[in-house]
Amino acid sequence: MKKMTKVISLALALVMCLALCACGSKTDDGNTAADGKRTFIMGVDPEYPPFSYLGDDGKYTGFDVEIAQAACDLLGWDLQVFGVNWDQKLVQLDAKECDCVWSGMTILDSMKDAGYVLSKPYYDNTQVIMVKEGSDIKSSADLAGKNVAVQLGTSGESLLSEGGDLESLAKTFGKLTTCDSFLKCFTELGGGAVDAVIVDKPVATSYAQENAGFTILDEELGAEQYGIAFRSGDQELCDAIEGAVQQMVDNGTYAKIAAKYPDIVNNLTYLNK
Repeated sequence: MKKMTKVISLALALVMCLALCACGSKTDDGNTAADGKRTFIMGVDPEYPPFSYLGDDGKYTGFDVEIAQAACDLLGWDLQVFGVNWDQKLVQLDAKECDCVWSGMTILDSMKDAGYVLSKPYYDNTQVIMVKEGSDIKSSADLAGKNVAVQLGTSGESLLSEGGDLESLAKTFGKLTTCDSFLKCFTELGGGAVDAVIVDKPVATSYAQENAGFTILDEELGAEQYGIAFRSGDQELCDAIEGAVQQMVDNGTYAKIAAKYPDIVNNLTYLNK
């Protein structure tokens, strides 16, 4: 009987221990371990070079990912990179699947109006037109009657939509095709399914360097800036990340990482004030 009582007592103690561990593994934000070390979940576009993409080792890399990792190192946090569905990025942010969206995230007035906390801009971007080499499309005027592709959920799509700055241009297209990723847009262009792609300049540049047969037109279609989006009420989290990034700017780490990505250096606002 005593032996049985001892077994039961040990079992109860184990259950209580496990319960306490489970309760201590997360706080209200769901991202702090029992040892007090936070896990910062960064939401990224899985196919957005040079800012975020899967490397040959199957792990996420890119400028934004490297900056986030260095910032987390300074803060004593663990970094987890989470690939979002780009046209559902804010839905996933609101659902707390990630702590922020940080991957070529264009700062939009509509996001401010909706209450999202937005970081300072860190990159000056423009939209460009990519075509196949030898195309008769030389400017936006030549897109009339053509099939043009754009990624869902991007600023390019917003610009071309009703009420957007490029709505009048979009009305000249024969068709506007939306794709769920930039890679899909480029694949459609390469295969001849579409005549042109309207895309963020750094992504177009990165893809054209790695894949022959494409041309980026000189014409630029709109100015915008990238920032980091956090949920409403997460100003302190935003401030912590921005503070770490500023430390990296001050100690030279930011410039060292940026030097790995020469095509975007001149548009990084932290380095070109």
